[in-house]
Amino acid sequence: MERNERPDGDGPGSGGGEGPVPLISVVMAVYNRECYVAQAVESILAQTLPDFEFLITDDGSTDRSLAILRDYAARDGRIRLWSGPNQGKSKSRNELLERARGEFIAVMDSDDVALPHRFERQVAFLREHPEVVCVGGSILEIDESGRELVVTATPPEDEIIQEFMLKGHNKITHPTMMMCREAAMAVGGYREEMLHCEDLDLCLRLGERGRLANLEEVLLRYRIHPGSETERYHEEQNHFAKIASDNACERRGIARRFEPMPRYRKGIGRDQEHVYSVRYGWWCFLRGNRAGATHYALRSIRWMPLRRDGWHLLACSLLKPVGKGT
Repeated sequence: MERNERPDGDGPGSGGGEGPVPLISVVMAVYNRECYVAQAVESILAQTLPDFEFLITDDGSTDRSLAILRDYAARDGRIRLWSGPNQGKSKSRNELLERARGEFIAVMDSDDVALPHRFERQVAFLREHPEVVCVGGSILEIDESGRELVVTATPPEDEIIQEFMLKGHNKITHPTMMMCREAAMAVGGYREEMLHCEDLDLCLRLGERGRLANLEEVLLRYRIHPGSETERYHEEQNHFAKIASDNACERRGIARRFEPMPRYRKGIGRDQEHVYSVRYGWWCFLRGNRAGATHYALRSIRWMPLRRDGWHLLACSLLKPVGKGT
């Protein structure tokens, strides 16, 4: 059976492309996210700007993801659902881009949570700034259990965003992206060979057709967990980021300027697990989350019981007023 003829494309909630043309097409590729996908879907359905179609592909999940998605598709006619064998996120997203009808394309990941005002804020910005072809926003990082860790702000200005991107550092967080559909299609969508770096490559090409921007307010709860690509594919991301950066510099006729991204999150081994447990613990502590700080202090001690910093974090999480560092 051809992928675009699969049963999920014809059943209740699939939409089939009929009805009024929506303002926004939301695209989400799903693979084995049964623990998180319901929260992701509900956060989109709860948007304060409801004029959208929600295009979802289940990319060959082997868990209950597809069953969860079918249940939501049966209940909300804005959802158009497809499924098929695993082929990778970029190819799945490109198929969704081809099906999209909205003026704007909003990217969503199946393990994150969009804040209710995300679409309203982004559409208003794009209306006010027609020169901008893609806008993102700041994020609140959360862990696998939803504990709030830290707000990551993103630069709002095109010049700064592009300066970072030409070095291989994407400053528009992928699941916060809202693109003008015309621009996204004109640059050819995602390049499927750019493994784990397709968002940077796409943004660089979009930045050659118009301006890029970020809203300074938080638009998304961005989940950090062991199964996320950022956790698992650091070296591959640097490899393909260099290719994307070099290609963009060549297209623009400027000198190459790639700089490898240092490892930011969990590495391999007890020492790295300890380091990041302490870091996450202090983030929780400074956000006033005593339970989260204690959780990560105990985790850090479990990894490296002789290190003083884990015990220091534990003492502060139990005894000191939260929301104040030391």
